[in-house]
Amino acid sequence: MRTLTTTTSTRIDALDGFRGFTVAAMLLVNNPGTWSAIYPPLRHAAWHGWTPTDLIFPFFLFIVGITTELSRKEPRGIVRRGLLIVLCGLLLNAFPYFRLHELRFTGVLQRIGIVYMVAALIAYRASRRAIVAIVVAILLGYWAVLSLGPLEPPEATVAARVDRALIAEAHLWKQSRTWDPEGVLSTIPAIATALLGVLVTPWVRAKNVNMLTIAGAIAVVAGLAWGVAFPINKSLWTSSYVVFTAGAASMLLALWIWKLPAKPFVVFGVNPLLAFIGSGAMARLLGIYKLQPRGYRAFFKPFFEPQLASLLWALAFVLFWYLVLLILYRKRVFLRI
Repeated sequence: MRTLTTTTSTRIDALDGFRGFTVAAMLLVNNPGTWSAIYPPLRHAAWHGWTPTDLIFPFFLFIVGITTELSRKEPRGIVRRGLLIVLCGLLLNAFPYFRLHELRFTGVLQRIGIVYMVAALIAYRASRRAIVAIVVAILLGYWAVLSLGPLEPPEATVAARVDRALIAEAHLWKQSRTWDPEGVLSTIPAIATALLGVLVTPWVRAKNVNMLTIAGAIAVVAGLAWGVAFPINKSLWTSSYVVFTAGAASMLLALWIWKLPAKPFVVFGVNPLLAFIGSGAMARLLGIYKLQPRGYRAFFKPFFEPQLASLLWALAFVLFWYLVLLILYRKRVFLRI
């Protein structure tokens, strides 16, 4: 952890605001008062289709691509940073018991680390034309591979079969043990999400709101149209999902650059790793020691209808982390890898 004193530009503030919004949204949807009472937009789609919650993770990876291009590193630095992010994900998965025999190998941070490494190394060497070709090859190739099997039920897909072939059951996502939403094969199209972020970076640098909006709108329409043949699906990270979510991210980023204020979300945006790791560890401890269910039942459940009570707990959780990160922001303390 180190203290930074460099003043960021308005453009970077807009990007930090957008990134902070995605981090805050991630904390919100990951920490309801109870999983049995959640408003539909705050749930992931059951399988095919999408909700606003399904936009959060690809938005973050899209931003990873932009920041990769804005602050390029040498290959050794790229690999070091990516591996450290993966390590943080493994440690968070193991926390607090560190039972390695049942440690889940995959996860959100692991996917971010791998996607960052591959996308950054490609961006370091490849031209824009080559990156476009790589994205097209990934998306069409992934479509072809998944078309070799059914797209449902979840455990029957080609992606699920690859997960089970490469990862022992004890180390898969514990909610299923037959497939993993951050599995091996579905991480490949996630790389394309970050590379699309790399491709729009010149427009971000130039604050070209028009191009971000137009390209984003075209991608949204294209993704929805492609979804007729290859359904939009977050868990599979389908090619239509990549195009659709990248377009939505581009349009929202354009809005942020044009008009939306960076604050208060910037405090999440400049400390995303600390926010994710800290909130994840805290949520586990609250559950283990029964503090979360006790607090929810004492202060929220008796006074509000179930879905609202669950949402208010989640908002209180986000507010707590906002205050923590605000203190660190004012002291110019950020967790960097």
